[in-house]
This record gives sequence, C-alpha cells and structure tokens, in this order.
Amino acid sequence: MRRLTTAALIVLAALFVVPSAIAGRGGDGAKDNDTRLQILAINDFHGHVEPNTPGTIQIGQTRSGSTIVNQTVPAGGAEYLATHVKALRATNSKTITVGSGDLIGASPLMSGLFHDEPAIEALNVVGLDVSGVGNHEFDEGLGEIYRMMNGGCHPVDGCQDGTPFLGSVFGYLAANVFFEGTDQTVLPPYEVRKVGNAKIAFIGMTLEGTPLIVTPSAIEGLEFRDEVETVNNLIAKLKRNDIRTFVVLLHEGGFQNAPFSNANPAQGLPGWAGVDNCDNLQGAIVDIAKNISDEVDVIVSGHTHAQYICRGANEIDGKLVTSAASFGRLVTDIDLVIDHESKQVKSKTARNVIVTQDVPKDPAVTAILDHYRVIADPIANRVVGSVTQQLLSTRDPGGDPDGDGEAPLGNVIADAQLEATTPTDFGGAVIAFMNPGGIRGPVKYEVASGLDPVTYGELFTVQPFSNTLTVKTCTGANIQAILEQQFDNPAAGQVRILTVSRGFNYSYDRTRPAGDRVLNNTVKLNGSPIVDSQSYRVEMNSFLATGGDGFSVFNQCTNQLGGEIDLDALVRYFMNHSPISPPAEDRIVRLG
Repeated sequence: MRRLTTAALIVLAALFVVPSAIAGRGGDGAKDNDTRLQILAINDFHGHVEPNTPGTIQIGQTRSGSTIVNQTVPAGGAEYLATHVKALRATNSKTITVGSGDLIGASPLMSGLFHDEPAIEALNVVGLDVSGVGNHEFDEGLGEIYRMMNGGCHPVDGCQDGTPFLGSVFGYLAANVFFEGTDQTVLPPYEVRKVGNAKIAFIGMTLEGTPLIVTPSAIEGLEFRDEVETVNNLIAKLKRNDIRTFVVLLHEGGFQNAPFSNANPAQGLPGWAGVDNCDNLQGAIVDIAKNISDEVDVIVSGHTHAQYICRGANEIDGKLVTSAASFGRLVTDIDLVIDHESKQVKSKTARNVIVTQDVPKDPAVTAILDHYRVIADPIANRVVGSVTQQLLSTRDPGGDPDGDGEAPLGNVIADAQLEATTPTDFGGAVIAFMNPGGIRGPVKYEVASGLDPVTYGELFTVQPFSNTLTVKTCTGANIQAILEQQFDNPAAGQVRILTVSRGFNYSYDRTRPAGDRVLNNTVKLNGSPIVDSQSYRVEMNSFLATGGDGFSVFNQCTNQLGGEIDLDALVRYFMNHSPISPPAEDRIVRLG
C-alpha cells in the first residue's frame, strides 16, 4: 500500500465535514471593522499520535472516604485533535494554528520508530501553521530539523515505510538559536501574518537552557541566547514595519502552585490546578513575561507539560500567558480583538479545550496511522515480560511520594543498565546512574489481578531516545561531585536527582550549604564507603556521559567504553527477570 501524499491528505481533510454538535460557537460575529483573530495553540505534542498515550487528562478531584481521587476523562490522539481543531477553526474564518515546541522527540513507538514522520504528517492534517522550536526538536541535530521541514529519507534508516516523506507544511521558528559566533539564526526568527488590516508577528523560541538538556553533540556549533533580550530586540525592528500585535511561541513554562482557587475545604480537598486556572504560577516563564516588552500581547508557553491560562486579573505584566498541558490532550483557544485603526489588541481571552475522544476521528489522520501500523504493530505488540504492579517514575503523579528522587521504574532501569554493563567485556560497571528526564512514561498495570504483560511498545515509550550505554572510570571524588551537581540544577533551588542502581546508597540534606548536601559518610557501594581516591567503573547513558542535564563532572571521568542501546538493555532485563515487582525504594534517603 502506498501512502497518500501530504497534499492529498490535506485535500481529504478539507473534505471532512465537522459535525455541528461539536462546533461549539457559530460564526466570528464581527460587527465592525475590528479584526477578530482566533489563535489555536498546542505544545509538547511529542509525537503522541495515538489516543492511548497517556490517553487521559485530569478535570477535577473528589473524595472517597479518606482518599482523594483525581477525576479524569479520555483525551488526546491525533485523530481527535484534528477534529477538534477543525471544529474550533470553523467558528472563525480568521484562525491561525500554532505550536510552542517539542512537537516531536521523546515520542511513543508509533511515531518514534519512524523518526517522527507520522507526527509531522498528522500535524499537517491538523492544519498547524507555524511553531517555535523546543529542545526536543534538536534531539537528532539541526539537520534532522531541516529534514522534518523539507522532507527526504532519514540519512541512516532511509524511508522505512517505503514511501517518500514530504516534510511539514508548517514552518519552524528559532529566534534565539544562532550559528555560534554569528548573528545568523538557524531558522527564521519570526513569521508575520496579515489578518484583516492587522499584521501579527509570531516570534518562536526555545529556552536558553536547551544546551543543558540536549546531547551536546547534537547542538555543537549552535548558540542559544537569552529569551527576553531576543524578543525585545526583534520587537524594536518589527514595529518599524507597522506591526503592533505580537505573539511569542516560547518553549519555556511554569507550574501552578497551592493554594488553588478551587480548593474545597468542606470536603477536605486541597484544590486542583484546573486546565483554565492560573494559581500562583511559578517557574521561568514568570520572570520572562515580566521582563519581556510590553508590546507582547500573548505568550504561548510550554516545556513543563502544565496547563494554565493566565488571563484577566491573572495576566502576567499585562500579557496573556497560556499552556496546553502535553501530548495533544488540550488545545488553547485564544481570541483577540485588534483595533482597526491603532492595530493594537484591545481585548484578549483564552480557554483550554479538552481534546475529548467522543467525536468522530479525522479520516485523513486515520489513514496515516493505519499506514504506519502495518509496520509498527507487530513490533509494538511483542510481549517481552510482565509486571505484578505498575512501575512509576519520579515524573509520574504519585511516583515519588517521599520527594527524595527515587521511584520504582527508575530503579528498574538503573538495574537493567548495570546488569548490561557489569561483564568485563561490556565495561565492568559497578554503579549505574539514570537521569529522570530520560524516563518518559510509566509501565502500567491494567489487569484486575495477576500478571500484566509488558510489550516492546510500552518499553519504547519509557525509553525512546536510543541513547547508548556508556561506562567510564570515575574516582570516588568524581562520584561525590556528581551527586552534588543534582542540586541547584538547572537553577537555584531546583533539583535533578539521578536514579541509582542496586547496592549504591547515600543520604542528602537540601538544607545544608551548597557543595555539602550529600553526607559523605553515607555514600556507599555494597555497604562499603566510597573512597575519594579510589577508581570505580560507572555506567551512564550517552546523554549524561557528555555532560547532559548539567552533570559536567561526567566529562572528567576517563577510559570510556560504549555499549548497546538503552532500550535493548531494558527489554532484555524484562525478558530475563519477569515478572517484575516494584523494587524497594531504599537507595536514596532525603534528610531535609
């Protein structure tokens, strides 16, 4: 079967009639010369083209006895995302659909197996117009971003499905990413759209800290500059071209924090950060929004996978700031009224729309997925083991109740990587470290009782990066320094706790002075204290091995030996040790 071309898919999509029952609003209602612009925004799609990854979003909380229960509804999937976006677009002929980065990368098998070609093709059908880049767009290097845009077969794996890849219909923007030592951006910094008699400038950026969270070799020769300075410089230029409306597509964000506005003390509920709330927002986006030019009207943010709408009284320094969670489970519907004389935004509002799964599937997206499933399903559905309970990571809700940075799935992965590199021929490792950001989802337990089979596709979702296992010789002093780099990382007061393999233990206290938070006498291997002057063979993935996530001390370790792909090690571990139960969480102790 040959795949439909991108152009054919778009034509097919255009023929699909959206049922009036889900259209929501009728017409754009313009009664004067003002421009009523609708912007539909997504962020952090991460190639989640299928509806079951993760497949739900929280809509509230309730109490069952002494237990607080999160209320969720099914949400997400590119087939439903396309339908909802088309329904929203039908309410206003003046609509622009945008993204704020990480549309690809760290993707489940259905998209990741094909280097995210399915995600790009699905987003073409959704009707995406323009997007800022995120850090994950750089996972395979700048050349791969160009391929995503311009098409062509993958330089290593070729056209795996046997048909050409035509690239994206939409454009990527990267205003703050430059070729090192130059003032030339690697992609266009902005795109100007004229709607009615108004010009709207969309400025796209990723976070300045991208080099800390991307494999260094993938961004060699690139320079990531300050977000605020970049936007402010561009606005001064764009205003000279009679542009007065500015929308920033920024891959950086924040989180809502307690106390929440919808807390219910009568039921003993602590409250919930709703999809349309903006409760005590914290994170990098707050300072950026405060310091960025007041000419900016809207900031479409991302990166944190959070949901919030900072509007009205909760606007940040007069700017509407939004985020639509992740994985295509929400679409932010932004409505602007632009004065026909001044070209200034005179009103703005937004809401997050849940991508429910109770609407018809878009047939053009279904055709794309059906095409790829022929190849992917036999691989994804292969059973490689089983679990007795779910395995959560620190990234998963409820995965780290003690807040010490340790969770069952991280322990399993560290153990798998240690086992794969313990033999002398494979490095002779005695300790393994795993970064939490490299664990992209849980291993679910979805049966009533007994053993739940685990498939290759599930483990691919957990570890989709194809990092290689790397073993280096580190001194005890190096190990102590690596542990200290977990704190004030990536910024003051923040932490990135590495998962550690069985037999390695330590305690830490965040209230102690910087550089002395890990209690030296508690750092032990198989019960014996780590000695500063002694050498140890240590395993880490290739991302950490080159200083990823701010762990630069790994670069000081020596005698590197490369191994197999991390996913292959995890699959073999499940095959050899199933059924797998959650390991004890006794490797890391937080004292304060």
